[in-house]
Amino acid sequence: MSNFWIGVVSKAHVQNGVHGGFIQLNHGKKAAVQRLKAGDMLAVYSPRTDYPDGAALQAFTAIGTVASGEVYQVEMSPGFKPFRVDVQFHDCQDAPIKPLIDRLSFVRDKKHWGAPFRFGYLRVSETDFQLIAQAMSRAI
Repeated sequence: MSNFWIGVVSKAHVQNGVHGGFIQLNHGKKAAVQRLKAGDMLAVYSPRTDYPDGAALQAFTAIGTVASGEVYQVEMSPGFKPFRVDVQFHDCQDAPIKPLIDRLSFVRDKKHWGAPFRFGYLRVSETDFQLIAQAMSRAI
């Protein structure tokens, strides 16, 4: 049975992952990507265009299926060796979150709707995931 996840990543970093077919979460920490299993679905929410000081974006910017679920480490620069999982990303369009807030069940406090994203990733229901996928013009 597949799980449905949202990862929180700046759009610039998402684009690197889409082009490379991978995802890094929580600045490359292993614990975050270890939860992703083959066949799980992943949507990516981008609060900003770039990290840490990019323009506010507040949109879902990528969607895909976790490939093997194997966690591996790469060296991006001396001293920075993030952990990754391969993802097959699908064609989609960016979808602003604000029109979806009232219908997303994981957003319990509609006034402080950003709170669920503060840990860098979260598991969501299939219903919520389908709503996001539909907004991104991607059927799952």
